[in-house]
Amino acid sequence: MDEEDTRDFNERCAQCSEVNWGLTDGGRFYCRSCHNVTERTREVVNTDFITNSRVQTISKGLKKQEKNDGGCEWYICEGFQLVLKKQVEALEALGVCPQMKDEILCNFWRCYLQKSKQAYCKRPAGETVKALSVCGSSTDVDSDPERPSLLHLLSLSESEGDLQTDCSFTSSVSKVSESTSVYSGSVDGSLYLMKNQKENLRMTMPMTLSFCYLALLWVREPITLSELLRFVIEGHIPYMNVFQHFPEKMKLCGLDLKIFCVESWPVYEEVFNKMHELAAFLDLPRFPDITESCFLHPDMLCMKYLMEANLPDELHNWTCRVVKKIGIGEVDFLTLMPGNKSTRKVKYDVLAAAVIIVVLKLLFLLDDHYEWLLSEFAEERNRNNTEGGRYFEFKKWYEVVKRSLDVKQKKLDEEKAKYLWRCEKPLFYSVKNKSKVLKRRQMVVNLQNQFGKLSGSVQRAEKPNPSSFQLSWSEENTDGSCFHGHSLKGILQEKCGLLRAMNPDYWLCTVKLCNEKLCGHLAHYKEVEFPQSYHFVLGLFSFLLRIQPSYIHDEVCMIEHRLFNKKLCKKLKYNTVLRKLKRPKTSSIKPM
Repeated sequence: MDEEDTRDFNERCAQCSEVNWGLTDGGRFYCRSCHNVTERTREVVNTDFITNSRVQTISKGLKKQEKNDGGCEWYICEGFQLVLKKQVEALEALGVCPQMKDEILCNFWRCYLQKSKQAYCKRPAGETVKALSVCGSSTDVDSDPERPSLLHLLSLSESEGDLQTDCSFTSSVSKVSESTSVYSGSVDGSLYLMKNQKENLRMTMPMTLSFCYLALLWVREPITLSELLRFVIEGHIPYMNVFQHFPEKMKLCGLDLKIFCVESWPVYEEVFNKMHELAAFLDLPRFPDITESCFLHPDMLCMKYLMEANLPDELHNWTCRVVKKIGIGEVDFLTLMPGNKSTRKVKYDVLAAAVIIVVLKLLFLLDDHYEWLLSEFAEERNRNNTEGGRYFEFKKWYEVVKRSLDVKQKKLDEEKAKYLWRCEKPLFYSVKNKSKVLKRRQMVVNLQNQFGKLSGSVQRAEKPNPSSFQLSWSEENTDGSCFHGHSLKGILQEKCGLLRAMNPDYWLCTVKLCNEKLCGHLAHYKEVEFPQSYHFVLGLFSFLLRIQPSYIHDEVCMIEHRLFNKKLCKKLKYNTVLRKLKRPKTSSIKPM
């Protein structure tokens, strides 16, 4: 049919110079070779129609394919779909399995659109007109070259009868969108912001990362949430100014910028909490089990963080003992079960870091006194020890790691300070200001180029390849800066066939945990109330995970209360008796 309609149109394509034309549903000529759409349209001669025929793609004929400014009609969910596409492609480039995009994230996104009533659903009877419901109205998304071909996830077939194809509904949406989206490039931008979507879990930019982490967790990829957010900050995963990659015809202005323009770094807690809300909203089943062979298991993550923190390898035996003793390595504890309020939300990376800190407190106490005393003994033994391995010196480790940590922290702070929040693509909130914004932007670019030439500034180097390790230590270094192979014999003693810590005491971060739902934390952390050694170790893992120290402190308190549960209960009862006798209470606990 297209050959007959395009037979008289013999002009060459402006892009590829081919003569191979087809017709869009809107009546425009497009090149089958390069999909370039021309301004020429076919004149309709025959207006006969079959009265009883069923309309399959009524929305395409009713939608304006182009606006006056050359843009096309698009919806907010399509914009988020493009963002997800860019992010999952970046994850695939980092080595994530290709099945995550088509088999996992695709299904999660379809399910979200259906449950939020944006697509794959029928409009409820008697409901007012909603612009969001038109997202799935087309029955063949990829066949129209004028409509952006997005994630290729929603290649809807004509056999799917649950999509909205109501002619009157589509025409009414067009009228509503024209009157409500005056200051928005999208059709439903203003309605999207006005609509109260607490029940439907409104889509946001941080939620795109929640989608990605949810899919990563399902396929059990060796990427933690802290690593995912670090890759975002380093620019390996699109997030900041990602709308620059939108097709040219998807015009962003006005209220669209409030939705897609991000002016802050993603926050761990926000992405983590939204991920759990999303899993419950989608009504997902129990996730695949996190077993001992899985990267997210505490034993595996503890090994990784011990290497990155430049701590002795022998500490891994102690972390495994703690994990086994308090049961945080069990499958039911680690596996995500959406909607189950009785299970604890596990932060795998934070949990592993907290286990290491508890082990350091068990062995070195970290009270600003005992660890330095052990360090002096180890230093003296190393001077007298001419053969065999070296004993671990806490003081020397502190000096080496602090020096490297300060350099990395200073570099990170400088990069954040120099970060250009403005995108290369000019943004404008209304069509009236477009010419002014473009002119001002061009002036800024010219001035930057001129000052760059005068100052002789060096152009930015290319981004380094992403790495799972931020701090690297090699045993081949002759300066003794690597502590992986150092021994803990100086601080351990054998008792009943088992190695035990010489340290007889332990101090708790808190005696009683807070209500996490009310306070937001299990315990409150103030630097002045804790020893500097403890604060340094907490700050080290805070840098590695890019998370506030207070959240790691929470996990440390949780592990301590699991580890000393029986002794703590006895102590609380004892303190109660002492209060009744009006005596001062004690605070010592014997760990071993």
